[in-house]
Amino acid sequence: MSLFDHPRFYLLRHGQTAQNAAGLIAGATDAPLTPQGLAQARAAAQAWGGLTIGRLFASPLRRAWQTAMEIAATRPGLPITPAPLLAERHWGIWEGQPRAILDRQATPAGGESAALFHARILQGCAAIPVQDDSPLIVAHSGTVREIFAALDLPFLRPDNCALIAVYRDAQGRWRADPPRLTPLSQPT
Repeated sequence: MSLFDHPRFYLLRHGQTAQNAAGLIAGATDAPLTPQGLAQARAAAQAWGGLTIGRLFASPLRRAWQTAMEIAATRPGLPITPAPLLAERHWGIWEGQPRAILDRQATPAGGESAALFHARILQGCAAIPVQDDSPLIVAHSGTVREIFAALDLPFLRPDNCALIAVYRDAQGRWRADPPRLTPLSQPT
């Protein structure tokens, strides 16, 4: 039983980092949110305060964890569960370089291969036990990309603090709503 056995779950990309703002690869770099990113996270927490979620999971990378902390602050009693297997891909020597150099099929020196990253994300999804709830996962665009690939959904890179509802339709097929933004969300 895993995340994929839930009929509905939510994905939230972290708020803005300096690397996002500059168009650089952050990957496994433990980058904090910028002041804008913190504001985005707070706005997301307020915008989706009425969303029914039973559990909150987050990548332990600081940018995702800080975003999850803003969500948890508006939901007393809802702890954040670390989801280390859902952290962003390690891009090795490409970290800190312009996003334009990315070749998702290549394995940069010191980095994680596409196959290993995909397998790790699937392991991370399998580690989320099924309960009678709709979990929220705060993670990264690469994490969302791999989850969408596993569910055979078309991928649209989410902006910072974009929320995506993923659910099964009446025929049991996976669907995803377009990413929802707060007024502070910005393309990156």
